[in-house]
Amino acid sequence: MQTEQVGWAKGMVKCATIPHMITYEDFKKVEITIGEIKEAVAIEKAEKLLLLTVDFAEEEPRTIVSGIKAHFPDPQTLVGKKVGFVTNLDPRPLMGYMSQGMILAANATVVENEEENESTTNVFSLMEVSRDIPAGTKIS
Repeated sequence: MQTEQVGWAKGMVKCATIPHMITYEDFKKVEITIGEIKEAVAIEKAEKLLLLTVDFAEEEPRTIVSGIKAHFPDPQTLVGKKVGFVTNLDPRPLMGYMSQGMILAANATVVENEEENESTTNVFSLMEVSRDIPAGTKIS
């Protein structure tokens, strides 16, 4: 791993150079907003997609098409959840619907080693807010 010198007020520290780094200016361009899911339905003929109607405290709710169907056999369990979304992506057509953002989620494989009987489990989580943060709140 390469390192580079980074200046701080009290001297220099070594920081790892991480692949695919973006600048702070690039990061400032990403708009992450809390949205409340108002409707969630499976898209017919789509293996992985759900159609979400999301309130961002704007004039009209937005349509978000998301590939999270496998994690929510009953899409109605999403209704009422407040989740982070990227809200300044260019709208994109998916399966005949115009998607106006992207939901934030984590998907990982966890390796468990119980006395050498190794097993793996896939875990999934939406990036839900932990308090009653209003829809439309910007993440900063």
